[in-house]
Amino acid sequence: MKVVVGLSGGVDSSVTAYLLQQQGHEVIALFMRNWNDASVTLEDECPWVEDSNDALMVAQKLGIPFQVIDMSELYKERIVDYMFDEYQKGRTPNPDVLCNREVKFDVFMKTAMSLGADKVATGHYARVDSTIDENGKEVFHLLAGKDNNKDQSYFLCQLSQDQLSKALFPIGELTKPEVREIAKEIGLVTADKKDSQGLCFIGKVSLPTFLQQQLVPKEGEIVEIFKDFKGFGEEAPNFDNKEEELKYLSRNIKYEKADGKVIGKHQGAQFYTTGQSKGLGIGGHKESCFVISRDMENNIIFVGESHSFPGLHKKALKIDNSEVHWVREDLRLKAGESMRVLARYRYRQDLQEATIFQFEDAFYVEFDKPQSAIAEGQFAAWYLDDELIGSGVIS
Repeated sequence: MKVVVGLSGGVDSSVTAYLLQQQGHEVIALFMRNWNDASVTLEDECPWVEDSNDALMVAQKLGIPFQVIDMSELYKERIVDYMFDEYQKGRTPNPDVLCNREVKFDVFMKTAMSLGADKVATGHYARVDSTIDENGKEVFHLLAGKDNNKDQSYFLCQLSQDQLSKALFPIGELTKPEVREIAKEIGLVTADKKDSQGLCFIGKVSLPTFLQQQLVPKEGEIVEIFKDFKGFGEEAPNFDNKEEELKYLSRNIKYEKADGKVIGKHQGAQFYTTGQSKGLGIGGHKESCFVISRDMENNIIFVGESHSFPGLHKKALKIDNSEVHWVREDLRLKAGESMRVLARYRYRQDLQEATIFQFEDAFYVEFDKPQSAIAEGQFAAWYLDDELIGSGVIS
């Protein structure tokens, strides 16, 4: 089988290429050059140049063809511009999820197929399996990686059945230490290379500096809301149906400047996100203050003190029907249906017990326990055991 590997210059994709070669596949390495702005990276060197050199050395070591493809313009259009737009609206995007949907498993995959590839492989800690349904159709399953500390299935939550049918994740059955050990044993230059901590293919960046490239700073006020805020003590109304209750549980509380006390200044509400505590410059509190809401129109950030602050937690989240994506289309809920699942809305968040509900007007995820810092624009993903079956953008 002919397999194109997205060789990124890291240890995970390097070992991916090696394992496929050991399995007898014809392996071709493609390195994606994506958008980079050296003015916002934290390292002196250009990260893609170093990564490209490492990827080339791995390909030479394994004796496989190597090619660089330039996707910088596409990446800027589909990922970078999307990020700027989302932050401008007061939402919190996840570029890594979009990168996989729009770049790696779309344009990159199509490029690989044009080279005659049967499959595309990446160094994700996830697994893909398939079964045959009662109609004789092959159904693909996106499964969590065996390494609980590195499971990256969440980043693949927007993939389709067609994309999964062409995808391979060889290291999904391994742990990170096992991957590094293999790289050391065969003498790969990437064996001890640190994992990338930056945005997908951009490098390690200062997010505020990155956003200020296009989002203009504008001074605003930081308003502290206190635990005796009247909205926290209100008794929940009686609901005529479950949909009304979920609308209430997932609502965003609206704060006014008069509801709290001005305790500081900031340089733009668009540079902050729900649940953020760093970079606020707030002192004089026993515990950290967290962003609980933003008024984008009036450029006000509302904060509350401590992890347990009432305004930081919600039991449910809402997803517009247009933003609901099913990896397993055969499990898609019809209006009025519900399903018990495990769910998360951040990478590395422990899976939470929840119930999903589909209505004519919207989709909801209701958690068994209140959750902290649910932010608009994040992706919520839901699982059956270790299989990711769907996802959506929080509204």
